[in-house]
Amino acid sequence: MRRFMGAFLLSAVLVTPLVVRADDDDHRRQANRVQRYYDRDARDWHEWNGREQEAYRHYLEEQRREYRDWGRMNRREQQEYWRWRHTHPDTGNFHDGR
Repeated sequence: MRRFMGAFLLSAVLVTPLVVRADDDDHRRQANRVQRYYDRDARDWHEWNGREQEAYRHYLEEQRREYRDWGRMNRREQQEYWRWRHTHPDTGNFHDGR
């Protein structure tokens, strides 16, 4: 029984760093994954990244709306945003007030 327990503990000690590393790599991959959203009206795809987040915040400010996470907006609200977004090309200067 001692031999079995010793072998089991040694195996657990040797495998644990591999499991932790695999989990860390998975989290890193998910953090780097770019979310894409389909705009039905314009029939195109948009990547949700830092620049899109900045544009979204500017949109909410311009519309005098409280911040709400993009994923919690309903389809109609998201379509309104994409319509606005197509009329406001990406200048990267949203925070300057135009």
